[in-house]
Amino acid sequence: MSATGRKARAAEPLTSIDDTATTEALVVDRVANDEETATRQFVTFVIGSEMFAVDVAPVQEIIRVPSMVRVPLAPSTLDGLANLRGRVLPIVSLRRVFGFDERPHDDATRALVIDLGQPLGFVVDRVVSVVSVEPNQIEGVGSIEATVDTTMLAGILKDVCGHDVTMVLNFGDLIAREFASASVRTAREASRATETTDDPDKTDDDLLQSDELQLVSFNIADQEYAIAIENVQEIVQVPAHIVLVPNSAPHVLGVMTLRERVLPLVALRRIFGLPAQGVDERSRVVVLAVGDTFVGVVTDSVNEVLRVARSTVDPMPSLLADTSRKGEISQLCQLDGGKRIVSIIDAEKLFDLSSLQEALLAPASVSARADSAGSTLEQPDDDDEQVVVFRLDREEFGVPIGSVQEIVRLPDELTRVPKTPDFVEGIINLRGSVLPVIDLRLRLGLDRAERSDRQRVMVFLLDGARTGFVVDSVAEVLRIAHSSIAATPRLSGSNSELLARTANLPGVNRMVQLLAPDHLLDGHDMTALSKLAA
Repeated sequence: MSATGRKARAAEPLTSIDDTATTEALVVDRVANDEETATRQFVTFVIGSEMFAVDVAPVQEIIRVPSMVRVPLAPSTLDGLANLRGRVLPIVSLRRVFGFDERPHDDATRALVIDLGQPLGFVVDRVVSVVSVEPNQIEGVGSIEATVDTTMLAGILKDVCGHDVTMVLNFGDLIAREFASASVRTAREASRATETTDDPDKTDDDLLQSDELQLVSFNIADQEYAIAIENVQEIVQVPAHIVLVPNSAPHVLGVMTLRERVLPLVALRRIFGLPAQGVDERSRVVVLAVGDTFVGVVTDSVNEVLRVARSTVDPMPSLLADTSRKGEISQLCQLDGGKRIVSIIDAEKLFDLSSLQEALLAPASVSARADSAGSTLEQPDDDDEQVVVFRLDREEFGVPIGSVQEIVRLPDELTRVPKTPDFVEGIINLRGSVLPVIDLRLRLGLDRAERSDRQRVMVFLLDGARTGFVVDSVAEVLRIAHSSIAATPRLSGSNSELLARTANLPGVNRMVQLLAPDHLLDGHDMTALSKLAA
């Protein structure tokens, strides 16, 4: 093809974008360079009123701006993280990089996916075309570097696409300058970031101390119940579609699929003979496990994770135990000086109830459907990681379940102590111990939120000091396959260890940023907290 022919083809705008797909990729048409004329290809684009270009070689594709999750404590130029066909893609605003005024995205806005060792998406106002440029149209920046900052420029194109001058960006220098503190991860850092952050052996000791019980509490008909956390596999939302089981007992709602496993669903309201109630956005499925048996029990809402002293737990009074069928409610826990009573359910006795046997056999009645989907009711894989998912603003975060000491309600008022560190919201009395409380929103650089009933305090053991962090709400306990967890693209040196991993769940278009609790506070802060607790 002649140079003239190449120019004619290159001047055509890029219009082959499918408007029906929000993240439909536009594969850049790479035309081989002509060795004789050294013709080069560039992608040209507009930011503000300026025309820019980039060599086509590192451009992987051009996409519409996808939905993103915001990353706390990230550089201001980072819009967020997106899911690009199963990969985590950081999205950077070139307008912000260049200090241009903000403007909302429109139908013309695109993201250039550029790979210089790590794929990054750069948002531009509009992509113009892919052009072929002759050597005599390319000029270096030496002639202007005395008067203009040319750090991020690789050259200048002359008389291209109707523009006298088009600036060629050097994205390698741009990335190095904009994210200077984010050096490329070494193999050691990447390996460490993808490992689980808690020691399984240590976790068992932390979760089950000899003088304490750890319980997951939930509501049914305005009454509070709880079950030992070792019997709780995870907590998930009620699915939009439940497969009904013909001729089933009233308490059997049906079956659902949970990561390719068939899970029978039963309603505790009906098992306990309480009035039926439809599910809503607060309803949750608590997945229980006893031995190799798994059943999802539907609750009105999940409250918190409780760590209670055994001294506050009493056996069910014999008179009541006799009327409790086979004793599925085995103990009562008295909290807040007896003002709050929690009924503790014995999972093994609950599963012994004959009324549940039908639920356990329910998958057989839909086995043909399950088999066709390749579903089995088997024990979760050792390759799964169990995390507690919580929300801050509109984003979801997670921490390993073994790192969570307990989750409690946020009291109406916190006691503020003079001369405490700025990051401490106050202290509370948690069963006789002083607990410093920190607003996790402020720790992550987010705006403070109004207090609400959904807020919770997540308690972590940080370097021997119990510390509470306020979150907007606790969503669920989730099992995530290790294959879905990857190192977060490192774009900031600060707090890179705190937000080192991201769980990318493309099947449900969901991204959960995983926090490493050990990095929530630095050594100086921990010293201040230890003095406060003492």
